[in-house]
Amino acid sequence: MAVIEKFLGQRVEIPDDRRYDSKQGLWAQMQDQDLVFGLTQPALILAGGINDLDWLAKDQDSVTVGQEVVFAITGKILYISAPVAGVAIFNPEAKQTPSLVSQDPYGRGWLFRIKPEADTDNAWHTLADAHAYIESLKGTEGFKNPEGLKGGVSGICKAVYSGIREQKF
Repeated sequence: MAVIEKFLGQRVEIPDDRRYDSKQGLWAQMQDQDLVFGLTQPALILAGGINDLDWLAKDQDSVTVGQEVVFAITGKILYISAPVAGVAIFNPEAKQTPSLVSQDPYGRGWLFRIKPEADTDNAWHTLADAHAYIESLKGTEGFKNPEGLKGGVSGICKAVYSGIREQKF
């Protein structure tokens, strides 16, 4: 298990027994012949947590790589795409209780599973390992602002944040 002690002011874990879709911040774990996907702790912190979820495909639908399958309302709006092609099965518990995704991101908070149409091992190896995922995070606000300072770390953000704070309403 890799740990980042300060990522936007929080401690995050990156399990090394999984693979990652670095672009979307998804983890993948192989279970039987399926790949189970969920959002990583760093992705959840950057997004501002999960407020609501909706599925953009039906359970047991065949999905293609890049097809949007989850709509998430966070501090932002997220469209999550299928990283591999196959038959998708969604986690009803996550939809019913979206906070579960943030509370237990590497366990019960998984989003969907896909039974790959190609060989599961091939699909697994199209995803990044934990080290590559951590490297991809180095350009994010989480690494640039390890203390989680309000207003971020760029001069422009600090100036805007300071200016707003000094406004009299």
